[in-house]
Amino acid sequence: MKTSLVGARFGLGPEEVRNGCGLILLGALLAGCSGGKHDKIVMLGSNTIGEELAPRLAAEYKKEHPGVVFEFEFKGTTYGMGALMVGRCDIAAASREASTNEIALARERGVEFADHPIGAYDVAVIVNAGSPIKDLTKEQVRDLFTGVATNWKDVGGPDAPVNLHIRHPISGTYLGFRELAMENKSYALNVKTYTNYTEIVQALAQDPNGIGYATLPLATKAGVKPVAIGGVAPTAEAVNKGQYPYARVLRLYSDKAKETPIARDFVQFVQSKRGQAVLDQLGYTPRP
Repeated sequence: MKTSLVGARFGLGPEEVRNGCGLILLGALLAGCSGGKHDKIVMLGSNTIGEELAPRLAAEYKKEHPGVVFEFEFKGTTYGMGALMVGRCDIAAASREASTNEIALARERGVEFADHPIGAYDVAVIVNAGSPIKDLTKEQVRDLFTGVATNWKDVGGPDAPVNLHIRHPISGTYLGFRELAMENKSYALNVKTYTNYTEIVQALAQDPNGIGYATLPLATKAGVKPVAIGGVAPTAEAVNKGQYPYARVLRLYSDKAKETPIARDFVQFVQSKRGQAVLDQLGYTPRP
């Protein structure tokens, strides 16, 4: 289904979405997604998981469970958590931990969340392989992508204009990187957009003054190189240790008391070797 921001759909302001207020209202307004059927898994929530990962995991799972029907709707983690606590889905896909407010609201409704970490979403900042830039602070990355710094000399590099290469606005990563690295500030106006990471890598390999982002595996492709952030290189080890800043642990939440056998089996599949291989293939970091 088409993804959109939860605030835009239900009239919740940015602050309400961030602090979790209005979740019960959100849940009451949800329609067309009833969980609990043994042959159907309803998953709502994170755009990060929903953009590509969830459909691929479902397709792989259906190879051995062809009768299982998946129903997806991805409008943000808050959307999924609200739906779960009012019994409108089997699984809430989340790109963050449940907030204190969400846990309290769930407890009031007699819901106890079961938290299932499935891996990590991470983004490596990359530049042309010939660039002298090796390390940037989080503040420098923010300033580069928001257009505050428009010349490489502003961040200790050569006197040359900065060329920005990013994902298209319809991509979950467009928003994900903005949240992780840009303090939710707007991107600079002078950007070039691409439909996938591979295109960004190819463009940067030809642009000595460019900077962009990609998955960890693509960050080491010929023609580009990853940039350390505050001295921490983007590696799976750094991600799993919680040291690399541009990473989020991805989670599937369920209601402990109402978790259906098929939903539980799907979660176990995602955490299994086969499911983790799907994460790895798509550029996510599997669980340690």
